[in-house]
Amino acid sequence: MSDETLRIYDEKASEYADLTSDYSDPLLDDFIARLPPGSTILDLGCGPGNAAAAMARAGHKVDALDGSAEMVALADTHPGVTAKLATFEQLQGSDLYDGVWANFSLLHAARDAFPAHLAAIMEALKPGGLFHIGMKLGNDAGPDRIGRFYTYYTQEGLEDRMMEAGFTLIDQHFGSSEGLDGQMADWIVMRAHG
Repeated sequence: MSDETLRIYDEKASEYADLTSDYSDPLLDDFIARLPPGSTILDLGCGPGNAAAAMARAGHKVDALDGSAEMVALADTHPGVTAKLATFEQLQGSDLYDGVWANFSLLHAARDAFPAHLAAIMEALKPGGLFHIGMKLGNDAGPDRIGRFYTYYTQEGLEDRMMEAGFTLIDQHFGSSEGLDGQMADWIVMRAHG
């Protein structure tokens, strides 16, 4: 993730927290419901920690990682959430998690770094663990309206990268929503087993 993207998230952490404070997400509810009781989950690119907090309230043990110090400070205030400052490159460990939630975070990774990030997630998941990834749809890479770096993927391109990393795809969901930059964007969510 670029230094400029992290700077923007540090600067806009409170604004982003407000934007996502009414966190009602049926895809998150479904993700939580698919995991065994008391699962260990990684929220990779946790932002202000709203999803991690929902997972913790459901009785799961949650590690939350983000590259923005301000986002980590917000996430760490949620009961049951262990938030740490770390970039995607710093994810390491084997067979640690029943589930990994990477909801619109890995879209900030450069295209050439993406396979290594997927490999690290596969390694961190327990066998058969559940992986959720949300990405914006498109073909390009570059800054958005407020300067955050994005890498966009087509449905087919993301499917190919996931299967190359060894994931077994379960389902896909599509939508469109407004982001921190005020723009509507089409997105895809994929679920897979490690």
